[in-house]
Amino acid sequence: MATVTADAPITEAATEQVAHPDPATNVTDGVLALCESDPRCPVYAVPNGVGGWVDVTIDSFVGQVRRTARGLIGLGVGVGDRVVVMAPTSYWWAVIDQAIWFAGGVSVPIYETSSPQQVADVVRHAAPRLALVGGAEIAETVRRGVEAAAEGVRVLAVDGDAALRAIAAHGDGVDEATLEAARSAARLDDVATLVYTSGTTGRPKGVRITHRNLAEGAANIVPFARDILGEGPSRTLIFLPLAHVLARAVQLICLHHGIQVAHSPGAARLTEDLASFRPEWMLAVPRVYEKVHQSLQDAARDAGRRQIAESARRTAVEYSQARQRQADGGDGPSAALRAKRALYDRLVYRRLRDRLGGQIRYMVCGASALSPEIAHFFTGAGLPVQEGYGLTESTAPITLNIPGATRLGTVGLPVPGSTVRVADDGEVLLRGSVVFDGYHRDERATAEAFDDAGFFRTGDLGALDEDGYLAITGRKKELLVTAGGKNIHPAPLEERIRLCPLVAHAVVVGDDRPFVAALITLDAEAVASWSAAAGHEEMSLGEAAEHPAVREQVQQAVDAANEAVSRAESVRTFRILPLEFSEETGHVTPSQKLQRHRVIADCAEEIEGIYSR
Repeated sequence: MATVTADAPITEAATEQVAHPDPATNVTDGVLALCESDPRCPVYAVPNGVGGWVDVTIDSFVGQVRRTARGLIGLGVGVGDRVVVMAPTSYWWAVIDQAIWFAGGVSVPIYETSSPQQVADVVRHAAPRLALVGGAEIAETVRRGVEAAAEGVRVLAVDGDAALRAIAAHGDGVDEATLEAARSAARLDDVATLVYTSGTTGRPKGVRITHRNLAEGAANIVPFARDILGEGPSRTLIFLPLAHVLARAVQLICLHHGIQVAHSPGAARLTEDLASFRPEWMLAVPRVYEKVHQSLQDAARDAGRRQIAESARRTAVEYSQARQRQADGGDGPSAALRAKRALYDRLVYRRLRDRLGGQIRYMVCGASALSPEIAHFFTGAGLPVQEGYGLTESTAPITLNIPGATRLGTVGLPVPGSTVRVADDGEVLLRGSVVFDGYHRDERATAEAFDDAGFFRTGDLGALDEDGYLAITGRKKELLVTAGGKNIHPAPLEERIRLCPLVAHAVVVGDDRPFVAALITLDAEAVASWSAAAGHEEMSLGEAAEHPAVREQVQQAVDAANEAVSRAESVRTFRILPLEFSEETGHVTPSQKLQRHRVIADCAEEIEGIYSR
């Protein structure tokens, strides 16, 4: 358990490190250790083409990695050379990731949704030897990016057995001794991967993540999160982009400890893949859980069971809240609440669990804040939510709620080997074995990122409770100061407004303005479902933005959000925009984080219109 300072308010919490890998090793040694101890352990599963899955054992996986790594060496990849990877989430991604390390290289993942210009920026900055891509469309994007960057980077496909065999063919002259020398060249403190931030606050930077960050992080989090990950054979489905450090770190944790992973390429196949693979725990970002939460209510409304669904939702939330009070020493659920929850378990919750495969014991949430109400709903419905916190610079998870030590509304305790400190101005500071080495080719940004004690400045605002649980309250740079001098943290307000089923995004504004307002965008799927159920003709987002019934629902959500703050902090008015914020528009990152600075810049006219009336 975390240790905390004795002062009030609590300013620091830490959890003692439990694993200390040999400094002469690197992240590939953990893979080889599992292969030696349990060669038949199923570490991956691939689709069999008829709706099922085929196991891939660790010895089979390592054999494929070795062959591919020889091919990379034959293609000229040397120790320390950087290799771009841009492909959908898949088993092939996992093979290539390890093969680059076996060849002594440094991987540079790029989100598959990136534009040619974004690719060009990374290629110029990272100066890779090679680019490995999945699919013809992505290959064309990378080729255009490489041309724009004026760099002579070779582009090769990696989207299947045939593509990997073609790469492996280049390694016919590479012997075992050469491969082993390349694989073992890196040490724990050498850079393993350059991960470019998704740029929610400005131009992306190349985060230097070391073998220590990855290997030591994996070794320490497993005993801490054992109840989530499972004892013995366990399985999970990864569908987040593997270019995202969270999904990639979790995949490596699984690989080092014999937890089987299957991959789903995205939303189109997710429901089918969950049903067929039946994972025991899942990892997702808040937007996924918000969508599942909303789809349940939509389905109930379409079936004429809206009142039952709403009562089931409230019951799950109340039950989870009562269980949390009980864990903190208070009263638990009443007999009446337990009976009501048991009834809805048969009518509603079991069906929800079945939609997710029927075997999920825990749902891990990261990347950004999840509404506590949604977390309580899933937990009360028998799908406990374990929320965590991390950034690219902390190799993702650095705090986590674990079973038996969970406080919904917080992002948990520091993972072993990590320290969380809250500065005088409320900024969350981090130190530990998972904290990055610095920014690639940017000494100034690196120096600015750390304080004099060596803590990383996250830019997030937070607070620690008396037991060391961290709560994130907002972004330091997103703090709004109204013309009247009132400090406003927009995130809590935005979080509550997004509870409205029709709302996709909410952006609270009011910096140097006389009052607080909000920009709202609607969820196109939710609008279509709602309009059909209400008997309205199909409407565009622009029409929905002006519809009185839509505005009434959004106003109710704004009113509910305002109840949690003072009048000076409350949202006085809002504007519903006739558009969506997405990756394509440049307003949302691939991990579904809103790029506030882009929204503010692109919607300057709309914001000015709010205050000029």
